[in-house]
Parts: sequence; structure tokens; C-alpha cells
Amino acid sequence: MTYDAPLKGIRILDFSQFLAGPYASLRLADMGAEVIKVERKGKGDLSRYLYVSNVMIDGESTIFHAINRGKSSVELDLKQDADREKIMALVDSADVVIQNFRPGVIERLGLGYEDVKARKPDIVYGSISGYGTGHDWQKLPGQDLLAQARSGIMWLSGGGTDGPVAMGLPIADILAGAALAQGLLALLFRRERTGKGGLVETSLIEAITDLQFELLTTFLNDGGILPQRPNNNPAHAYLSAPYGVYRTEDGHIAVAMNDLKHLCDCLDLDAAFHDLDPFKHRDSIKAELANHLLLNTTDHWMTAMIAADIWAAPVMDWNGLMGSGVLQELDMIADLERGGEHFKTLSAPLRIDGVRPKALGAAPLLGANNKLLERE
Repeated sequence: MTYDAPLKGIRILDFSQFLAGPYASLRLADMGAEVIKVERKGKGDLSRYLYVSNVMIDGESTIFHAINRGKSSVELDLKQDADREKIMALVDSADVVIQNFRPGVIERLGLGYEDVKARKPDIVYGSISGYGTGHDWQKLPGQDLLAQARSGIMWLSGGGTDGPVAMGLPIADILAGAALAQGLLALLFRRERTGKGGLVETSLIEAITDLQFELLTTFLNDGGILPQRPNNNPAHAYLSAPYGVYRTEDGHIAVAMNDLKHLCDCLDLDAAFHDLDPFKHRDSIKAELANHLLLNTTDHWMTAMIAADIWAAPVMDWNGLMGSGVLQELDMIADLERGGEHFKTLSAPLRIDGVRPKALGAAPLLGANNKLLERE
């Protein structure tokens, strides 16, 4: 089954590196856009050699391969006038420019939005920073964990007696990239209708704050009262019992919103706590439920819960997820090759006309597409 790639013919110049900006361009590459990575001469994107583990593919980090599949690469020194002219020549043929330097850096290089717009009035320009501009934080280092720390989100996970708990993945980077991609698509659509380009800006702090929009709305309208995390079996600071993660005889089960009496009947649990206030008394309710679930296996409890239509799920690791075969059936796993090495990564999290869009090919070697710098 085939589909018409919706962004075929769109050219993107991507000056960003590591994760947030490249995530945005990856999403557009999956939709058929041509993405040209503009990298530092001799060094390239930091993520080529900034490892999350000792696993490498063709001599480069798995991060780089995951986030840059299907892209092209040119390398140059943007501090050199000759190289800036070469890249400006590419601007003439570009539809989109993306950058994630610290505020002020891209302007000093003569490649800020106003500079590019002067040369290409209908350009769609995307910018990601750590904290935006116009305030005391704008010059601070914009990194995912630091944005998490400043956003308040670390006080939502974990138990009431725990300290702050960081999320175990770069959620601010990924969400900022997704927000930028959304804005770029909106401006491309406007340009198609009106011929007008534009600038879309986002930041790590905006993206990770938006992730909390539901809970922050409660906080902003509740007299500024901070949420209190449950002391045991934590999962959500604002939700009542039985919502949480529980240990079983051989694993763990996540239990979501459920009627307490129905849950007790399903688990054959003789308890009177279904008459208690599920928020006011959530710690005592969850403690009794936790002790009961320790008496049998995950499979035993899941069989009973599924039969009774209880909202619950086994807590799986990645082996469990991959062993389920679900991602394979959804065609989420991509098989790629570079330098004679075969490896797997993930494809785009959506389908178009019944087909999962995929940027073609592996991540590029540094400067592999320098021929693009020759005037077309």
C-alpha cells in the first residue's frame, strides 16, 4: 500500500543539534520533507559522539542514528564568510529553517530570522531555546533535566516522602520538538494559502509546562495549593485510590480509576474501605489493597481484572513490550543499514492513508552531502 508523502518537495535547512530541533525535523522528514543538516566542520552534531550508552552504530551514537535517519548532511564553518554565503545560497531554495542555538547566537552568525527573511521573504523559520527570551532565565543553559527541574514537574511523580523525581527520558526536548513541528506545519499551510512565511518559536520550559496544563489549571484555580503525592503506590498526585502501581507476587500491576466495591468483589477482597473517601483515605486504602495483591501473581490478578472489566494493566519492561508483538504488527520497528551494520529503530507514531510514513535511509555521515553546497 502506498501513499502520497504530504511534504514531498519541501526542503528544510536544520541548524539544530542533539534532540529538540532534530526531533522536529525528523517528524517532517517522515512526512516526505528533504532535511539538510547543517553541521560544524570536522565535528558535526554533538549527538554523533555524546553517548547514552556504549552502544554505537557505524562508529556513532545510537542517539544520532535514532533522531537523524533519512536526512542529508553538509559541514561548514558558519564563522567564515565564504561558508555563510554557501549556506545562504541554500536558503534560496529552502522552505523551512530550524535552529536551536542559545538566544542571540544565530543572529551573530547572520542567520537569524530577520537575516533569512530579508533574503527569502516567504521563509518559514523555527526556533527552539531553553527558556524563551525577555526575562532573567533567557541566558541559562537550556538542557532537558534543567528544564524539568525548573518546571515543577519533578514534584508530581514518586511518593509523598520522596524527594523530586526526574522523568527517565528527555521529555522536554521531545515535546519542544513536537510543538515546533506543529507550528512549522501551521505556517507552511498558511504560506500555501497566502504566500506569507513566518516565525514559530518555542522552548523547553514552554513545552514541559504545557505537558502539565491539566494539573496547573487545578493549581491556578485552587488558591495555589500544591498537590500532595500519596505516600504509597504513587502514580498521580491529584487522583484518589486505587490509582497507583502495586507489587504482586511476581511483578507489578497498574490500577487506574475504578469503583472500589467492584474492585474488591473482583479481587475477592473482604474490605470495608469502599465506604471511605477515596482521596481523604487513599493511603490506608492503597496499603490494604497493596497487601492483598502481594498474595498472588500478576497473571492471576490480570485474568480476574480483565474478566471483570477492571481498568488495570501489567507493568512491562521493554522485553515484555517487544515480546507482545504489538509494535511489530503496527509496523513501528524500522530496519536500517549503514556502513555494513544493520540495526533497528522506531518509525513515526502515526499513519497516513493507512501507511506509516518513514524517512528513507539511515542517518548521514558528516558532510556526506556537501555537493548540495555547490550552487544549483
